Amino acid sequence: MTRPRFHLAFPVNDLSEARQFYGGLLGCREGRSSEAWVDFDFFGHQIVAHLAPDECAGVVTGAVDGKQVPVRHFGLLLDWADWEALAARLREAGQAFILDPYVRFAGEPGEQGTFFVRDPAGNALEFKTFRDESRIFAG
Repeated sequence: MTRPRFHLAFPVNDLSEARQFYGGLLGCREGRSSEAWVDFDFFGHQIVAHLAPDECAGVVTGAVDGKQVPVRHFGLLLDWADWEALAARLREAGQAFILDPYVRFAGEPGEQGTFFVRDPAGNALEFKTFRDESRIFAG
């Protein structure tokens, strides 16, 4: 069965920086592009960085676990080992974390790891993992 894939378009202020972050740092293959946008294969999903500098300002945060996280963000659910490997790769590259990798609900049914980073345009990305994927939507 083919899984549904999501498509997300988001603003950036520099396509070269977007290519370095998404292509170089995260390892996303580049697809089609123009002078105003570039497609990336975001772990099997299509994301499109659109050149729109005026849309890149302002960050609204909300409280989660006593930490301030960006309300507007996107990201992925990864396998635990892939999540740890990505966190290590970002650390080794000197990428700043908005929220360092940590485990929520340790030892509980919804145990999950999470971390947040920003791309060069200020867009927030969250990368998560679950010990038990059947608990992703559990209440």
